[in-house]
Amino acid sequence: MIYLDNAATTRVKPEVRAAMEPFLDRDYGNASSLHAAGRRARRALEDARETVATCLGGDPKDIVFTSGATESNALAIAGAAEALRGRGDHLVTSAIEHPSVLETFARLEKQGWRVTRVGVDETGLVDPARVAAALTPKTVLVSIMTVNNEVGSVQPMAELRKAVPGVILHTDAAQAFGKVPLSVRDVDLLTISAHKMHGPKGVGGLWIRKGTPLAAQAVGGGQEFERRAGTENVAGAIGLATAMSSAGDPAPMAVLRDRLQQGLQKLGDVRVAGPGDRRAPHILNVSFHGVDGEAAILAMDAAGLCVSSGSACASGSTKPSHVLQAMGLPSDVSKSSVRFSLSSLTTAEDIDAALGIAAKVIDRLRKISPVAR
Repeated sequence: MIYLDNAATTRVKPEVRAAMEPFLDRDYGNASSLHAAGRRARRALEDARETVATCLGGDPKDIVFTSGATESNALAIAGAAEALRGRGDHLVTSAIEHPSVLETFARLEKQGWRVTRVGVDETGLVDPARVAAALTPKTVLVSIMTVNNEVGSVQPMAELRKAVPGVILHTDAAQAFGKVPLSVRDVDLLTISAHKMHGPKGVGGLWIRKGTPLAAQAVGGGQEFERRAGTENVAGAIGLATAMSSAGDPAPMAVLRDRLQQGLQKLGDVRVAGPGDRRAPHILNVSFHGVDGEAAILAMDAAGLCVSSGSACASGSTKPSHVLQAMGLPSDVSKSSVRFSLSSLTTAEDIDAALGIAAKVIDRLRKISPVAR
């Protein structure tokens, strides 16, 4: 199997599994318990918190462990909105956010919040000036993802920070860590996810700038500084910390991504979505003229190549990509799009094998396509 769907999830690294294993077996105590087993778990949990904070450039007390990016996004957006309701009733986001963000805003809208969804340009980039123009005296929160999960556009977070003074700024950085420069200096709330960076599924985190108002969404206990109730996933937190501390240089991913792009473009009538110079090194979204994207994905899968059409959270949907629509791409381009995504474990041999499979699949599908003929 050639796996190029790493934006959906990644393989757990051996060192991550090794670090987690003792806390799934020998040291399985509850980190909230007072006995020796609980204290060992607590020490390990806090060590993991310190590692995550160091990797982000923040304070350990500002890290809250969650079940993943979806929960972190909901806690950041709904938690800040609830805590700030007395100051205003307006929220701002972009039109290309992950479904976990967009659907949280839609839920808040039903509760009486006013939401502005700022558009993007044809490359999937958000203009800070458009975000600034969307602000009102009642705006309390802006949420813009750092790296788009479908086309890889890298948003100008430092410029966005300057564009929204006095407003809480959240970013979904699930696709960013280990791929692009990332700093908590530019935001107030930042989401991370372990399984996007060779860690385990079911664990993530939210960095919360000290003093940022946030109402807990999961209640019933005092865990995670009373920000998120529930028994702590000690092994998961250790897996997240180990994955972050073992992240390498993303430059080789960019080289392989470009090698893949150049090879696919030789097939002819191939359109690349996303910016050329502000694109994350692990994501390549292409459209093959005259080829149905879903048919291409299934045919590549049958040949041993795993790719996708976009967000795994939207799998099974027959609707065109909301990201590509927001970028203004024609429906035929959206319907023929395929996302290839790499990781630090992707090799040159993987890329060459993927190109061989893709060439055969696209050639065969074009021969039977009435559009391509």
